[in-house]
Amino acid sequence: MKRSMHIVSIFIATFLVAGSAVGAGDFDGSKNLLVSVIRVMECTLEDGCREVAPTAIELPQFLKIDFDKKTIKSAAADDNTPATTIERQEMVDGKLILQGAEDGYDKMRDGLGWTIALSEETGQVVLTASGDQVAFVVFAASIPF
Repeated sequence: MKRSMHIVSIFIATFLVAGSAVGAGDFDGSKNLLVSVIRVMECTLEDGCREVAPTAIELPQFLKIDFDKKTIKSAAADDNTPATTIERQEMVDGKLILQGAEDGYDKMRDGLGWTIALSEETGQVVLTASGDQVAFVVFAASIPF
């Protein structure tokens, strides 16, 4: 029992130290971010909303936000892989708001408009995207890299 409590204490102390190393300035657009997708909801008029795997909507598990280049792309992508362009960036009520639009695949009506709300305090992310008769809500977390 003492060993278990000791391990829990070490874990909590490590978590608190790691958490304190990440400050509010890390999520204001001044540092690039690694984003980990936690949960994805897909909503349609016909079927309502349901949770789906990120791969079901071709969303990578990890994304990199590069504020210098104003791009977002899969963390696993190489330099030649096309990136999503951040078209607008604004700080609103303690959240960094990023916006853009994607055309999708050629010869398909699959374009989407998207918005990311990034908490300046915690790095928590909510991404919303919508297109023809479909919407997505993605919950994620981020850390600077």
